[in-house]
Amino acid sequence: MKNYLFYNNFGCTKINFTFFFILLCTSFKGISQDYNQQLAKADEKFKAFAYIDARAIYLDVAQKGYSSPGLYQKLGDSFYLNGELETSVEWYEKLIQEYPENLDPEYLFKYAQGLKSSERYTEADKIMKQFYDSTGTDKRATSFINKRDYLSFIEIQSGRFELFTLAINSRNSEYAPSFNNQNQIVFASSRGKESKKSKLHGWNKMPFLDLYSADIKNDNINLTDPKKLKGKINTKFHESSTSFTADGQTVYFARNNYTNNKLGTSKKGVVLLKLYKATLKDGKWTNIIELPFSSDNYSVSHPSVSLDGKKLYFASDMPGTLGKSDLFVVDILPNGAYGVPKNLGENINTEGRETFPYISNSGELYFSSDGHVGLGGLDIFVSLPQESGFSKAFNVGKPINSPKDDFTFVINEETKIGYFASNRKGGKGNDDIYGIKQTKDLITSCKQYIKGIISNNETNESLPNVNITLLDIEGNKISKNTSNSLGEYEFEVKCSEEYLIRTSLDQFNPREVSLSTDDSFEFVNEISLPLTPLNSDNILLTSIEVNVGDDLSKTLKLEPIYFALNDSVITPKAEVELQKIISAMQKYPKLKIEVRSHTDSRSSYWYNKRLSVKRMRATVKYLVEEGGIYWRRIRGKAYGERRLLNKCIDDVPCTEEEHQENRRSEFIVWE
Repeated sequence: MKNYLFYNNFGCTKINFTFFFILLCTSFKGISQDYNQQLAKADEKFKAFAYIDARAIYLDVAQKGYSSPGLYQKLGDSFYLNGELETSVEWYEKLIQEYPENLDPEYLFKYAQGLKSSERYTEADKIMKQFYDSTGTDKRATSFINKRDYLSFIEIQSGRFELFTLAINSRNSEYAPSFNNQNQIVFASSRGKESKKSKLHGWNKMPFLDLYSADIKNDNINLTDPKKLKGKINTKFHESSTSFTADGQTVYFARNNYTNNKLGTSKKGVVLLKLYKATLKDGKWTNIIELPFSSDNYSVSHPSVSLDGKKLYFASDMPGTLGKSDLFVVDILPNGAYGVPKNLGENINTEGRETFPYISNSGELYFSSDGHVGLGGLDIFVSLPQESGFSKAFNVGKPINSPKDDFTFVINEETKIGYFASNRKGGKGNDDIYGIKQTKDLITSCKQYIKGIISNNETNESLPNVNITLLDIEGNKISKNTSNSLGEYEFEVKCSEEYLIRTSLDQFNPREVSLSTDDSFEFVNEISLPLTPLNSDNILLTSIEVNVGDDLSKTLKLEPIYFALNDSVITPKAEVELQKIISAMQKYPKLKIEVRSHTDSRSSYWYNKRLSVKRMRATVKYLVEEGGIYWRRIRGKAYGERRLLNKCIDDVPCTEEEHQENRRSEFIVWE
């Protein structure tokens, strides 16, 4: 498929940095000496990332009927690491079914990714649950468990971009587009002419990548025929993933470890990736400088410079990496110096691959990942800047993301035009660049909505021009609205918060309803509010002085609210009186009461205490659930037999009526 090592390090199936994988030794019992020699040769090719050559030998051995965990692992990896996730499924499936003992959980994750790439999401979710059970603390697993409805969210997020195919793509790979701030796009391509003398990368048997530019046409999307960048920036090895300063005169880019015409290798003899800087002089890129935090022994790649030129974001597997590759940021200091690279933290990085960062002009971070929950392969995510770093990541949805690898996203936030790369079906080459136009803002926080109709409770007619106030749990006003001609109203609210909705309209009793939102994205809370008209008999038409400590039942001249012996059930008669309490609290939204529950003296002290608790809770529950009174406006106390109203203490003979007088609830104003 693509140059997965470079792509992974550089861009193709993104920083897969496969060279970081621990390669398992393979043993094949009962195989002839000839086959052992072939397998030894295949293992050498595999270790050198020549996956296609190694695959041919492994396939031949497998077709002869031989098997082992190592054989299936390497066959699956030879497809997976070249971005052919669908084809990897066959071999990972054999591995898991035939050799379940001592299975490395990482192969469960890879298998699930392959299933997603085949759009077999139900099966993939089952394997991810198995992955979670095997690992427990792996962030990829916990993220899946916490976001079981991830496909629902992706559907909600989808449809916010239009997608355009581009003529610049070849039958090889094009990816890593970037704006050079000169009305051009610069990208990496392996479109060079192929011949018997051409140098091909052993990873995927494709030409090495060079950097090209193309002018942006007047439609702001399509591009002219590409041309190689001039100067010393392109070499016989891979170049990719560029990022330009605002003036277009400096570029940061990734390249194989090739400095001053000398190819460098790690201690294991592997050519890794480094970041370089170049400057534009007379239309040519010159003064190539290796960035000081690059290393022979780990890769750094995929740069993205901030608008002010003070910070550089990049991907790496340097020490301090949480997963296979992480995103980092480093300060760009005066006089060509740099600070110490900092890991972007657990909101961004997982045990998987995070790569291809792009920092927009507004400071939003776009990146690709297979560790966060997505559609398969690498998905593109967005994270917002915060004081402490970046917010949690949000999948950008379809059509940007697909079951395949999607990566190297860039966007002009003023024109809403951008580009990204993908190896999805229907493309011209292994990786293609697509144009995009954003048509709707992305969901970058958990929001919900409150909608409903306000109506006359007696006639069912909708009520326009009703004042509706949204308050927080402390009663502070958040926003205010008015119902429209159809009685409709709407508020936008945050997830996992508590709210009060308060209504006000002349000649109607006010209404207050409490609401606790959950963590469901874009959920609509339907809350209709029927209002009761005031009438001439309603005691609440008259202003009544109420002081802290008053018993509201006496102020409103309510019939006493009594309970049956040994019972905490709200009786129909009590409901009539409680509705009057509710009406008062709806009319006076700042009124807060304390429900006090009492018993008679019969039974033990502690039995009566427990019984009064039940009665208090039943009363409070009725006011909250039946009356829609916000629970923070009501508190309760249970006195048991401690505050009798008459002589009926233990061992004192009393009538049933005298005992009932003590089985009561009081409603004391406390604010």
